[in-house]
Amino acid sequence: MGILPRFDIEDQEKRPEAAGSRPVPVEWVVQRAVERLELPRPVIRMSPDEDLVQVVHVPTWMWVERGTWGPVSASAAVDGVTVTAIARPRQAVWSMGEGGSVVCRGPGTPYSEAFSPKAPSPDCGYTYRSASVSVPGKAYTVSVRVTWDVEWHGGGQAGVVPGLVMTAGRQLVVDEVQAVVMR
Repeated sequence: MGILPRFDIEDQEKRPEAAGSRPVPVEWVVQRAVERLELPRPVIRMSPDEDLVQVVHVPTWMWVERGTWGPVSASAAVDGVTVTAIARPRQAVWSMGEGGSVVCRGPGTPYSEAFSPKAPSPDCGYTYRSASVSVPGKAYTVSVRVTWDVEWHGGGQAGVVPGLVMTAGRQLVVDEVQAVVMR
């Protein structure tokens, strides 16, 4: 099943046939279950730490907090028709503020000392090419859009509702480091 049609819940509940003379459309119950999903807003994490200055030509690791990446479920029941909806995050699309973007198929890997400081992230990273000093506020606006797909089952049917989106953003300062060689 594709995108679900929008049903007016108020009108449906007032209609006499919703009271039992005609079965409630399963699509209406699906809509109710999907509306009850409480998808978490992604929490942006980076290394170097997102509260510190990022450095031009040094790999930036990006990930969303693990607690905001995982299945979420909700159910709805109307007139004997019960539908359960399970949302799973599919991808995170990062807009890096200087024109670049990164598509990550998972939450990303948190940086740890097990990796070289010069190593790029194995699954979700970006390397800035220019400092943010010339943009308004002297910081790039970085955002992440996590796309969720919902599988549902109930009323003898099953289907998918694709493309629910949760977003987060923040300002990120990127600077250049100059080395001075002295004898």
